[in-house]
Amino acid sequence: MVPPQGYRWWYVDALSDDGSYGLTIIGFIGSVFSPYYKKSGRDLPLDHSCLNIALYGKNGARWVMTERGAADTSQARDELQIGPSAMRWDKERLIIDIEERDIRLGIPWRRRVKGQITLTPEVLNAHSFKLDAEGKHNWHTIAPRARIEVKMDRPDVSWSGSAYLDGNHGSEPIEDGFRDWHWCRAHAGHDVGVIYEGNRRDGSHFASALRFDRHGTPHEEELPLVAPLPPTLWAMKRQTRADRGHASVIKTWEDSPFYARSALSMRLFGKQVTAVQESISLDRLINPVVQFMLPYKMPRE
Repeated sequence: MVPPQGYRWWYVDALSDDGSYGLTIIGFIGSVFSPYYKKSGRDLPLDHSCLNIALYGKNGARWVMTERGAADTSQARDELQIGPSAMRWDKERLIIDIEERDIRLGIPWRRRVKGQITLTPEVLNAHSFKLDAEGKHNWHTIAPRARIEVKMDRPDVSWSGSAYLDGNHGSEPIEDGFRDWHWCRAHAGHDVGVIYEGNRRDGSHFASALRFDRHGTPHEEELPLVAPLPPTLWAMKRQTRADRGHASVIKTWEDSPFYARSALSMRLFGKQVTAVQESISLDRLINPVVQFMLPYKMPRE
């Protein structure tokens, strides 16, 4: 169970084998970005749940992040039901059933988003990591490497590719623990590299470079050099780490006042890779202007 003031999320990202499509899916209980959860006092995390779906591609781009209350949310050991959508384990596969409506700024009508996504882990990792000394924020890479099958009816898009699955949980608001962070993952040959670094609210810095081997075992590696990236249109600072300190942006997937997600080309652990990268500013998130804007991007049902 998620405690009052706390949160839990499960995160999937994927790239199609041909490089034409990408996606991220995040199931939230106690949505860390929700202005409604913040205003409520954060006493009932289950009452602020959502399935965030972002589909990327020339003909398949969609954005979904509709928050739902406790009456429309249920959690079991192997299933999370949020409204008409669900994430559930079926033996060794994670199946995500989607029945939502998309969100487009300035357009009042919302298109249907419907389909099923199946993620099959290739390797699993049993180790989780504390992101702060007191263990108030924790991160677990569940399946560093996986295969994914995407079968969408609305939009009419089907593809397969490589994927990644992790989860985070905490016992206090995320902005109480952190000022910002940069995160990046990439499949590098038989291994998976994950770079995670940022600044905690107490002023301390954290940084790690993990390599998950073909058995899913994490190994701490020497941190590569900082690879600066150009700021986004919202002037979001973003960076990663890479061999020789160089990375280039293939495509900026998300550009918001406090968050950016990108696909990168770079070398990591001696391999040329395509990486998924995110940068977030929690200082920007709690800015009153941003809090005023958020309901337009993440309505509450």
